[in-house]
Amino acid sequence: MLAAVSLVLLLLLWQFLSVLIDRTVVPTPLETWDALVELFRIGDPMSGRSVWTYIRSSLGTFLKGFVLAFAVAFPLGLILGYSKILRELVEPAFEVLRPIAPVAWAPVFVVLLGYVLGPMMVVFVGIFFPLITSVIFGVTKIDPNWIDATRTLGATRIQTFVKVYIPSSIPYLMNGVKTGLGIGWMCIVSAELYASPVGGLGFFISNQAQVGYWPGVFAGIVIIGILGIITVGLSDYLHKTLSKRMGMDA
Repeated sequence: MLAAVSLVLLLLLWQFLSVLIDRTVVPTPLETWDALVELFRIGDPMSGRSVWTYIRSSLGTFLKGFVLAFAVAFPLGLILGYSKILRELVEPAFEVLRPIAPVAWAPVFVVLLGYVLGPMMVVFVGIFFPLITSVIFGVTKIDPNWIDATRTLGATRIQTFVKVYIPSSIPYLMNGVKTGLGIGWMCIVSAELYASPVGGLGFFISNQAQVGYWPGVFAGIVIIGILGIITVGLSDYLHKTLSKRMGMDA
């Protein structure tokens, strides 16, 4: 009920701002809904493409960037969290790179890597830092008594790493996943503005804005919001499930 109330309040605020501003650039929710229905019914009249083509393009790029970020950040975060020397070695570089907005890398990646890999790398950068930061934090917060207990029972360093460090860091990893997914959707749309041949929702929104069809622009924004809610919601559910199973607060 609280979620429903929140969405209703958002729609009312949107309607109020649309009337208050009284400009075509901010269509009403009803106008956006009509554009959204037409988009799913007949597709994009400008390009002749189906809306599902745009969704598949953006979602595919997003998932590839996420998988790559996960594959790099998780093991690297475990190593850096485990080794204080390595952590102190790379931490200054991370602190320099982390505040840079991932979108700032978009033109660089697109020119260097092309229209396919470029946007994917923008998503990678956006998701990588929340993931690795969360994993490092999780490893450093492990109860020392757990580690002492495993060593007392005769476990080797590798066994301790596998049985204690990795499982204990997973709930923190999932927290980073939830944050990273939100950032990733911000990145993909901005990156697609520089990679128009790939298509995607960013390309669709840009085209609609160029011809001044603002209900179409907001329809694209709504689709992105829905995709963001689905992916973040799934990660949040998985996060709570894993945290509960491991006896930790989500």
